[in-house]
Amino acid sequence: MQRNPVVFGLLGINIVMFLLLRQSPDIWLRAFALWPVGTSANGLLPVASNFRLWQLLSYGFLHGSVMHLLLNMYALWLFGKVLELQLGSQRFFVFYLACVVGSALFHLLIQQLILMQGSMAHPVIGASGGTFGLLMAFAYLFPDSWLYLLIPPMPVRAKWFVLIYGILELAFGVTGTVNGIAHFAHLGGMLTAYLLVRYWIASPR
Repeated sequence: MQRNPVVFGLLGINIVMFLLLRQSPDIWLRAFALWPVGTSANGLLPVASNFRLWQLLSYGFLHGSVMHLLLNMYALWLFGKVLELQLGSQRFFVFYLACVVGSALFHLLIQQLILMQGSMAHPVIGASGGTFGLLMAFAYLFPDSWLYLLIPPMPVRAKWFVLIYGILELAFGVTGTVNGIAHFAHLGGMLTAYLLVRYWIASPR
């Protein structure tokens, strides 16, 4: 644990926030979920005023179910423990939070385009933007590492896994074939991670 203080600290915060959310979901979701910024073209979004600036970060520590929490925390632990050692705890902490915020900004940008078309938009919660950023960074730094999938049960190199996953997220987001998942938030986390890792490699100081 001493080698990964940030990872274990983030795991603890997410678990505590999950328990608090279970106690008073309406209060916590209204204040800390990532709500749309504007209203839809036909005025069908009365909750738009719930957006607050701190939600760009706070949404990434809320989860709607035990499975949602477990999947994100597993990814945080799996990739985060390697990246924290590689980047250093301070830089890793900044990196993770930047991915969460970058994910939120990209999601809100796409969401605003949806609202302009008169469609409904919904609040977002979950650490997926941050964990997808970790996945991208891991694949960038260790492209030939093997990842062992459960479904289907097969090994795949990290660089191909993140490429395939990114294409699927884009396809699902554009077509809307898998509802209830913020695909563009995932892509925003991956894009933020890619830009940050490239910048840090070019400027190691």
